[in-house]
Amino acid sequence: MIRRNFYLLLICLCLAACENKPQLPRLSHDAVLLSFGDSLTFGTGAAKSESYPEVLAQLSGRTVINAGVPGEISEQGLLRLPALLAQHHPNLLILCHGGNDMLKKKDLNQTSDNIHKMVQLAQQQGIPVILMAVPKPGLFLNPAAMYRNIAESTGVLLINDLIPDVLSDAKLKSDPIHPNEAGYRKIAEHIVTVLRQNDAI
Repeated sequence: MIRRNFYLLLICLCLAACENKPQLPRLSHDAVLLSFGDSLTFGTGAAKSESYPEVLAQLSGRTVINAGVPGEISEQGLLRLPALLAQHHPNLLILCHGGNDMLKKKDLNQTSDNIHKMVQLAQQQGIPVILMAVPKPGLFLNPAAMYRNIAESTGVLLINDLIPDVLSDAKLKSDPIHPNEAGYRKIAEHIVTVLRQNDAI
């Protein structure tokens, strides 16, 4: 009896987890993806054609807008995002922001609030979001906890370890905080894998 109840509980937990899993829509071949962020999105450290949005466009067969601005902090990004959403009407927002806030020692509560509002801006227009975590500066490049908190509170899909893993590998970096061509390609390839796993492409 105890074992039976245990298995029933396990099944319920699994069902709950499946129900809470963020869902991505199927992206048609003419879908537009908006990659929004700072220098990690722009592609600093590699040629323009080697940035992750450019490679993602090649691998996915979809239009990918590179809306990365080097040096931008989240407060500036929050002000910039609405016009881009109105201009491009993207079918998916790939959001990678907050790294410069941490480098400049901004209040991370405010950073989290800014990124949370960016997610909400997209969701209010029915645009699904993939959120990519950025590592905290330090000896061990662990993703900042705020990204998981934002993803859980908004229900968006989180790619938590990708950029920390890339920036932890010297062979994938152009400098201490930016990937090189191989690093950006790894980011793009991982995003394509996530899209395929979620039946988005």
